[in-house]
Amino acid sequence: MSSTKVGFHLTACLLNISEARKKDIVEKIAKAALYDDNEQKHSQATVFNIFSDYDYNRSVITIAVPIDIYGIAACTEAFQSIDMAIQEGIHPCLGAVDLVPIYPLLDVGVEECRKVAQTEILTLHVPGCSMFLFGKRRKQLVKPDIGAVPSQRYGLTGRNCIA
Repeated sequence: MSSTKVGFHLTACLLNISEARKKDIVEKIAKAALYDDNEQKHSQATVFNIFSDYDYNRSVITIAVPIDIYGIAACTEAFQSIDMAIQEGIHPCLGAVDLVPIYPLLDVGVEECRKVAQTEILTLHVPGCSMFLFGKRRKQLVKPDIGAVPSQRYGLTGRNCIA
């Protein structure tokens, strides 16, 4: 997905990943957030914060990123680096990439964030991953809205746009 707009069109993305105990993996995923899906460093992307909880074995990487890249490279890196078949922690996580909330930040509206959250682009980049639209089913775990049936390795990813 590429934006035809000119200038800053930023979203805040709170990438929730199911890893906190392996700092090198968390940092590699955060670094990937600075790149687009063509592995080009994006000057508008910034990692604001990384919060990791050892007991939960979960990290939240807060990034500001142009809406057309919204953390795809970081999600792809997380899927490659985290294996849910061996992941342990007290947090009831769903997947390697557990949740990807997308918030409007600069010159982007809620509806545009919602449209991006509902695209299939992540499932196209990582065949075998699956997603549910978090806002639709907060407590139900049924078949994914987008992608394949959840695999043991990837788990399930929730994505939403919070209004």
